[in-house]
Amino acid sequence: MKKLCDILDGITVLESVGSIDVPVSSLQMDSRKIKSGDCFIAIKGTTSDGHQFISKCIELGANAIVCETLPEKIVAHVTYIHVKDSSKALGAMASNFYEQPSSKMKVVGVTGTNGKTSVATLLFRLFRALNKNVGLLSTVQNQINEEIIPSTHTTPDAIALNALLKQMVDAGCEYCFMEVSSHAVDQNRIEGLKFAGAVFTNITHDHLDYHKTFENYLKAKKRFFDGLPPMAFALTNVDDRNGNVMLQNTKAAKRSYALKTPSDFKTKIIENGVAGLQLDIDNIEMHTRLIGEFNAYNLTAVYAVARLLDVEKLEALTILSSLTPPEGRFDQIISANEKIVGIVDYAHTPDALKNVLQTIQAVRNGNEKVITVVGCGGDRDATKRPIMAEIACKFSNQIILTSDNPRSEDPNEILKQMYAGVPVTDKRKVLTISDRREAIKTAVTLANNTDIILLAGKGHEKYQEVKGVKNHFDDKEELKNIFEEMRK
Repeated sequence: MKKLCDILDGITVLESVGSIDVPVSSLQMDSRKIKSGDCFIAIKGTTSDGHQFISKCIELGANAIVCETLPEKIVAHVTYIHVKDSSKALGAMASNFYEQPSSKMKVVGVTGTNGKTSVATLLFRLFRALNKNVGLLSTVQNQINEEIIPSTHTTPDAIALNALLKQMVDAGCEYCFMEVSSHAVDQNRIEGLKFAGAVFTNITHDHLDYHKTFENYLKAKKRFFDGLPPMAFALTNVDDRNGNVMLQNTKAAKRSYALKTPSDFKTKIIENGVAGLQLDIDNIEMHTRLIGEFNAYNLTAVYAVARLLDVEKLEALTILSSLTPPEGRFDQIISANEKIVGIVDYAHTPDALKNVLQTIQAVRNGNEKVITVVGCGGDRDATKRPIMAEIACKFSNQIILTSDNPRSEDPNEILKQMYAGVPVTDKRKVLTISDRREAIKTAVTLANNTDIILLAGKGHEKYQEVKGVKNHFDDKEELKNIFEEMRK
């Protein structure tokens, strides 16, 4: 149990009512979780305002309230802390409550539209191969050495995040590699964390449902770099036209990586085929089973971070050559008899879909058809829907538009919006099947020997969310089952 005065260390308090010497059992931003002795932080969210639940939290036993507006009714035995921004205060308070765990490890954050999961996961695997104690915070899963902890968000809320970091410290972790989403930066979830380094992979069209404009989206990514301390490193992909923007105001040591532009860490693709990539990284050749130009970027970023964290050059490259992609990132399944190649990939943005399809085109051996099964999530950026369909048409022989996670939206309405992006000349090769299971079955039925089927959008996910309910659904599992049925 901590005292409120210690948890408030370093936070600008506009006004306090009551004693700050009170003990605090835990921090809560969810009024439903309040217990006796808790401190409730009232946050103005996108869908609700925590200030509306202050009286309820006091009834449930909260003895301290952090808020942006003091309530009209002040309860005598409760301490009220008035701050300018509750979400910022929460980040710093959570760090203090859990004894500033990020300062006891080397925490490296990875941000960008695509590649965050791959870079963070590959870094985790590389440092585990070096026999280091390591933590991972990713979209797919959180991990402390070999212990896997299910993941619910790309970047957890500030309380959950610091609790996980404290677990990592207690387990002896020296490093933590974590994805940093634009939502997390905008909502101050990483406030109060001490980063040893930051990586920018790229930025393309995504999350405009939340950020409204691309400029806001870019600023959210940049804010992460702006807040880095002088002793950290800021590593950016200078082949991306916004790569150097990330470095403009950062106090951290500026470093760059690229495939096409002069940079601190440079890679050249020698060969890109179905067996993997042959690369020249820092003038040393290496082979990897990972496929595609986008993976050449990911591997370069991973190598650069390893070197910036003092891993010896040949040791880093040797381990890199043995690494496999994270689950749901260009996962390949091949049918036993027909040798139909199934690829499951998380590509859910226009740029990610284009990258995967261009990679498939680059590694094709001959006249194989490419059949793409793709959808778009409900309650998310609708402007990318027609673009996704257009890209699928450009790089595929046959397209099946289907449901992703419709959430609260009508799946058929989403498909209609996607279909609007289909060029007139490509309409003959497009099917719309809202049932994802049926869509996958149809794709297999349409495929001939050695054809390639891409299941895009869901990757590692084991569910499909419809009308607020998460039903079990796994693209990889579905495809394997259908391939098995073909053998009977």
